[in-house]
This record gives sequence, C-alpha cells and structure tokens, in this order.
Amino acid sequence: MALIHRWTDEASRAGSSITRVCLAYEAGRDGFWLARWLRAHDFENARLHSASVSVSREHRRAKTDRLGTELLKRTLLGWLRGERGHCSMAAIPSTQEEDARRPNREREKLVGDRTRIINRIKAILIRFGIRTYKPTLRKAEERLEALRTAEGVPLLENTRAELRRDLARLRMVQEQIKGIEQQRLRDLEAASSAKTGCHARVRLIARVVGIGVETADMLVHEILSRNLRDRQALARYAGLTGSPDEPSARKGALSSWKCPGPTRHDPTGLAFSAVPEGERARSLVSGTDRGSAFKHA
Repeated sequence: MALIHRWTDEASRAGSSITRVCLAYEAGRDGFWLARWLRAHDFENARLHSASVSVSREHRRAKTDRLGTELLKRTLLGWLRGERGHCSMAAIPSTQEEDARRPNREREKLVGDRTRIINRIKAILIRFGIRTYKPTLRKAEERLEALRTAEGVPLLENTRAELRRDLARLRMVQEQIKGIEQQRLRDLEAASSAKTGCHARVRLIARVVGIGVETADMLVHEILSRNLRDRQALARYAGLTGSPDEPSARKGALSSWKCPGPTRHDPTGLAFSAVPEGERARSLVSGTDRGSAFKHA
C-alpha cells in the first residue's frame, strides 16, 4: 500500500492528475490472495495468464526485469483498450471456493502417495524374489516376519526395518484418506435438506449410475464451478496446459497429464461444455470419416 501511494505521489508531483489506478501482474501462487486484497481496497487489478502474453520467439532473446515490466505494461494497455484476443485474465476464486477444493485435492495427493509407497515396498521385495506380498492387507506387518527370500532365508534386519517404516507411512496415509472421505459424507448428510449449493449438486450428480461421491465432488468443485471464461484454469487442472508458476518451457505443453478422474475422454461433453465447439478435441469420428486414412491413423 505504501508503494502504491508513493507512485501516486510521484506522479502528482510531476503534474499528472491520477484518477485511476490499475495494477497488473502475472497470475501465480500469490495472485489470488493479492487480487482479493487489492479488491478489498478498491484497486483495479489484472491477473494475466502467462501463456497468453505474446513474447518474441527468438531462441536467445534478452530477458530482464525491465524488459518484462515493459512487456506487461504494453499487454495491460492493449487489454484496457479492449483489443480482442490480446490476452486473457485469470478468474479469482473466493476463499470459500478455494477451501471447498482442498479435500478433493488433498485426497488426490494422498492417493498418489499411497501408490508410491506400495510400489516402493514391492520394489524392495522383488529384489529378494518375493512377489506375493500385499502391503494393503490388515495383517501385512504380521506377515512381514514370515517372509522368506527365494533362497529360503528370512529378510535381514535393515530391510525389515525399512519395510516397517514404509508400512507405518502407508497406514497413516490410508487413515487420512478414510478421514477425508468420512468427513465428506458427514458434510453431505448435514446439508441433506439444502436444495441449492455445492452439496446439493454433489448429491444430484452422485445419483448417476457409475459416478460416485468422489467423482461428483471433483466435478462440482473443479469443473462445474469454474467461470465460463476461465477456460485456461480448467485446462490447467486437466493437465492440458502448465500452471502459471511453472517454467516457461513447460507452459502450453502436456506437462503432466492429470486428468480429472474417470471423465478423461468426457464423451457426454459435461466437463468441457464451456469450451466452444470449434475448439474441442475431436474424440468421436463421424461415419463419413471412417476411411482408410482414419484406420491407418
């Protein structure tokens, strides 16, 4: 706030009459809270998608803070003039919307951690010729003492100690996943009388055969609640584009295919209904296009 007032005072002393203050920056990790803070203090702010800023494609172009600031200023002026397709702005979610997305994202991360721990345990055992051990069983730690290598000898102490620590991590992760799922069910039951809102939409979508509560929660909070103009946020969540805080070399590429659950191909067009028809990927081919070229592809 002191910096903004200092710039305003400097411009006033230079003879300029300041009637409007607009701040612009690239959307990143600090973009959302900063935008809400500026909005609360009646400042106009623009959150530019980094991938939408036009830059020189030269291999060895100069990159300095001064040149980057000038580029952002030119981009902001073009957006303020209303130039069509000049750049795109990131939609700012409220704190309630961000908080509602945390359980689903935390569970997704924990599921990934569970898979990594199980694969690490299996990789350790496979070095000794053990392929039938299942770490997810309730009595997995008790059966660990009875394991024998391919030579018929028990596992050594260091290996058993490492496996015990991995099993302890696995149990903790499984308990946290179960806690998130149970809390979600309690929230849905507590809001069972509500006719509108996120919980009502989750219950409605979960009634569809083949869609569970987890997928319904993901669809409501990650896809259906998105601003229709914020298509890049949806594409970023699905892994089609990079995050704003990723290196520029990874932006705009298939950096990490993190598809939202079982809706990967989305044959019904539910998840990507906000994308115009001309910009959608053609996952279905009409009968007239099923020629030899299509079969070859």
